[in-house]
Amino acid sequence: MNRIPLVFILLIFTFFAFAQQPQFTKQDTLRGSITPEREWWDLTYYHLDIKVDPDNKSIKGKNTIHYKVLKNHNIIQVDLQPPLKIEKVLQNNQELKVKSEGNAHFITLVDPQKENSINTIQVYYSGEPREAIRAPWDGGISWKKDNNGKHFIASSCQGLGASVWWPNKDHMYDEVDSLLISVNVPKDLMNVSNGRLRKVEEHDDNTKTFHWFVSNPINNYGVNINIGDYVHFGEQYEGEKGTLDMDYYVIRDNLDKAKKQFKDAPKMMKAFEHWFGPYPFYEDSFKLVEVPYLGMEHQSSVTYGNQYANGYLGTDLSGSGWGLKFDFIIIHEAGHEWFANNITYKDAADMWIHEGFTAYSESLFLDYHFGKKAASEYVIGTRKSIQNDSPIIGIYNVNQEGSSDMYFKGSNMLHTLRQLIEDDEKWRSVLRGLNSEFYHQTVTTKQIEEYISKETKIDLTEFFEQYLRTTKIPTLEYRLENGKLKFRYTNIIEKFDMPVRIFIDDKAQWIQPNATWQTVEITGDKLSIDPNFYVNVKSLQ
Repeated sequence: MNRIPLVFILLIFTFFAFAQQPQFTKQDTLRGSITPEREWWDLTYYHLDIKVDPDNKSIKGKNTIHYKVLKNHNIIQVDLQPPLKIEKVLQNNQELKVKSEGNAHFITLVDPQKENSINTIQVYYSGEPREAIRAPWDGGISWKKDNNGKHFIASSCQGLGASVWWPNKDHMYDEVDSLLISVNVPKDLMNVSNGRLRKVEEHDDNTKTFHWFVSNPINNYGVNINIGDYVHFGEQYEGEKGTLDMDYYVIRDNLDKAKKQFKDAPKMMKAFEHWFGPYPFYEDSFKLVEVPYLGMEHQSSVTYGNQYANGYLGTDLSGSGWGLKFDFIIIHEAGHEWFANNITYKDAADMWIHEGFTAYSESLFLDYHFGKKAASEYVIGTRKSIQNDSPIIGIYNVNQEGSSDMYFKGSNMLHTLRQLIEDDEKWRSVLRGLNSEFYHQTVTTKQIEEYISKETKIDLTEFFEQYLRTTKIPTLEYRLENGKLKFRYTNIIEKFDMPVRIFIDDKAQWIQPNATWQTVEITGDKLSIDPNFYVNVKSLQ
């Protein structure tokens, strides 16, 4: 046989390695990076004023964008995804030139942009926005009807971007300080959006306009519209910052079921205020709003579609039994009010900050209401769904999130960290401290890592590197013989030496493995590794 040249083999390996890498385009960069046309201005206020036509599945209206000039520039980037079209852009009643590159639209300003001044532009647009295929994962607008044939409509756009249905500065780093959203719908329907309802206007054309005001900073994907034949009920919750209005909007036929199922909402609030600190948006109230898809963490307007069943559509994701003790969507999506809406990632690569902490919040809900054993069994049970296919931190500046392991691997990483701290009150103070230190802010993974390390007084550099940036799960190898325990880690990064709690005849003891074999003398015959640590265990007996 002829020998295959080495250079040819190298070319084949290079080709397959390149083919497996994500391929990014200029559109990815325009969407995912802080471009020069974004960085010079800071969002202060939106007024989104739109008319929704359910019969034609269309939207028409404008967004008035208020911004502070950080430095002089004359081109501003606004994002809007086809098939929606920008009709015109005005500043001071003067129509401006717009150059479009796919989803990004570059507007040339005529008036001087003086540093520290507050200016506005009005972006008029219209069209039939992308219809959600598999909301909320493949988002857009869900155009559905309820069992009575009435329109049932909702937006969902995390990852895909809010620009799928309205024009905005579609990057997570810059949250608008406040927002007014005015939505015109047929008179037999109601629109529910974020914040508080200011007023309802009735018009001669058989439509109504609902005006909702958000007084707190809000990320773009957290803004939502929910349109249907809603009925309302509510309650007041006495929380850490006083009286909180908790309002519930559900489709008319589901009122009785909702009054029973939504009893989990105040239980959620009690548990999460304990662990995370005060609900971050008292001024804007808390709402659960029924939608025709599973649910989403829209700020102060959390959407719900879990079919009024406990678990995840009636299923316990952990297999432990504890997942059927609560309504997954109420607990998980409301948990995002602290991690996603209060503390928000700057870049989609750091989405684990949203999903890891919030998946872990499910365990903390159980801890508060059912005890520590229930919480541990639940989070440990979710490990079976971890794929370790790619790191849970994604690629920066191209709107690329990491592996879906950010949910269950992220929560198990945090559960492991709780064991290392070995002080539940200290752990609680760290979680509450995060929500205080980064209150209403956008953050990076580095900021979160540094804060936790500082507050716990533990150098967690290798810990976070191992679990966030690799797919390696530490394997603890051990051999027990003649009263001696030999142990080491494999499948670890350099310098990883996380301590682990073991039990010798049910008596707790700590060891600190690393990459080299170590030996300790023990008294006892029965050894087990604490399952609360997310490590693989291999006995070499």
